[in-house]
Formats: sequence, structure tokens, C-alpha cells
Amino acid sequence: MNQKSEQKLRTVQAKHWGQLTAIDLHKCRSDLLTSASVLSDFCKEICKEIGMVRYGEPIIKRFGEGDLEGYSAMQFIHTSTVVVHLDEFGGRAFIDIFSCKEFDAENAVNFSKNFFGAENVKSSTIFRG
Repeated sequence: MNQKSEQKLRTVQAKHWGQLTAIDLHKCRSDLLTSASVLSDFCKEICKEIGMVRYGEPIIKRFGEGDLEGYSAMQFIHTSTVVVHLDEFGGRAFIDIFSCKEFDAENAVNFSKNFFGAENVKSSTIFRG
């Protein structure tokens, strides 16, 4: 971690424990919601986009029954996690980014919307602690 990143991290921790951005994407491209490799690419690319350092490879599982079956992923980052749930039957993606290092939430939202080709997006950011 460089000096500027460490300084920013200390500043966020002095005010809050961490930042949580929840992103709900609606009317996504269906072909992007049914592929483990696409989900893996998203996890890797969102981390680059918001300046996070990945810790290992994303963990991706497909589970559930009926219209609740789908892919979920968790990408550990050095400062916490990125979690994604894909709803291929409803055309939705749900993304939660939690980090004790501050990040540009608007950038994360826009990147996610564009990546999954979503027509609608809803998001919220809270600071924890």
C-alpha cells in the first residue's frame, strides 16, 4: 500500500470503521447473469476500478432451487469483501462492497451498471462504526 493510500485509510478509520455500498441492478443482460466466468471477471475488474487489492481468487458458487437458483460470489479484498448475487430469473444483480478503505461509490455504481448492461440501478452508501 502506498503512502497516499495508507493516509486515506487512516483518515476513514478515524471517522468510521468502513464504507458499505449496496448496488441493486435491474433489467440486466441475461447472458451476463448465467456465467461463472463473467462473474469472476466482474469481481476482478470492480476491484481494479475502485482501487482495491484482491486477496486470492473470487469464490463462486451456484446454488438454490427453482427461480432462486443462481450464482453468488465473494471476493476478499485486503480491506474486506465484495459480494455479488445474480438473479438470472429476475434479470437482477445485487452487489455489496464493504471496505475500511474509502472508495468512490459513484464509480462502483456506474461500472457495475455498465458491466451488467443494467437499465435501472438503485444504490446506497453508509459509513459503519
